[in-house]
Amino acid sequence: MSIKGKAFIAGIYEHPGRHLPDRTLPQIHADVGLGALADAGLSTPDVDAYYSAGDAPGFGVLSMIDYLGLECRYLNDTETGGSSYLLHAQHAATAIAAGHIDVALITLAGKPLTGGAGPGGSGRVGAAPEAPFEGQWGMSVPGGYALAAQRHMHEFGTTSEQLAEIKVAASTHAQHNPRALLQDVVTVEEVIESPMISDPLHRLDCCVITDGGGAMVIVSEAVANSLERHSIPILGTGTYVKSSQSGRIDLTHTGAVKSGPLAFTEAGITPSDIDYVSIYDSFTITVLITLEDLGFCERGDGGRFVSDGNLQAPHGALPFNTDGGGLCNNHPANRGGMTKVIEAVRQLRGEANTPVQVGDCELALAHGTGGSLATRSASSTMIMGRSL
Repeated sequence: MSIKGKAFIAGIYEHPGRHLPDRTLPQIHADVGLGALADAGLSTPDVDAYYSAGDAPGFGVLSMIDYLGLECRYLNDTETGGSSYLLHAQHAATAIAAGHIDVALITLAGKPLTGGAGPGGSGRVGAAPEAPFEGQWGMSVPGGYALAAQRHMHEFGTTSEQLAEIKVAASTHAQHNPRALLQDVVTVEEVIESPMISDPLHRLDCCVITDGGGAMVIVSEAVANSLERHSIPILGTGTYVKSSQSGRIDLTHTGAVKSGPLAFTEAGITPSDIDYVSIYDSFTITVLITLEDLGFCERGDGGRFVSDGNLQAPHGALPFNTDGGGLCNNHPANRGGMTKVIEAVRQLRGEANTPVQVGDCELALAHGTGGSLATRSASSTMIMGRSL
């Protein structure tokens, strides 16, 4: 069953805070959920499906449905890290296409700065089956991505300067976002001169860590047609999990090599048709490899592709993460997939910050990555359009 044109993003909301010591995790979920419903012109009695991931407290969806006062006949708590929320959108669109639900609410919240679970903590990674075999050797989150960066450099000649261009583009966009945690524009030289975290990744190659959250509301065509505000149709989705293959893993690609083609095929378009991309940016290397895997450039050519301002809005070859992304804007609980969808919807609505709004933005792609590029990861891709 294809979901193309069957489900629509009717509401979005990004929490304005980046440091929230006075808000509990349930309160942040409620803030963003109610905000997205209001943006759509809906309210809690309209919701018949609720989705959350490992960031939801207590019994997850059960606790949050009770807390929000929802009456749901469909729920889902799929946990795949940063790609969770794009999977939720895919699942909601599928349920809508099958006629099971009409209004799905998806929320994200995190407090890693002020007492909540730290990066990766809400996923209970310490109890994972691979933990005893990998943790004792010092594997860390930055270390895993650094391994992927080192291998890409070895095989294709990618340079630290090319990775730095991704941070420069993100910071160029973040200067126009008054809510971004980091709003100063940086240069390639400043990225290279920042402290080394895990060779070859410098501090400015890494994402920010913030409190905050976001939410989206996905509805059926009938509901979308009843709303005053224009809803954004979901045209195609794709998901794929790349495993460690018992150590025989290729560090130079992600699951996007399969999730991307699935989404493009369902949407009936090609990468050259896309006007704007929101790419998960836990580290600069994540962006570079993902762009290759999605087909925006040849494998190994990512370093050249991200250079010379190609990622900068509004006139670059492929504007990306115009809110500043996880590298500069926000990254609550290290789960950036939700905010990628939110900024893509803003672009399609023509509501991005004026200096970075892409002209005539008709087609946008959002992509989430969960896990680690060096071991196991989940990739989820979603293509949206201004219209069908």
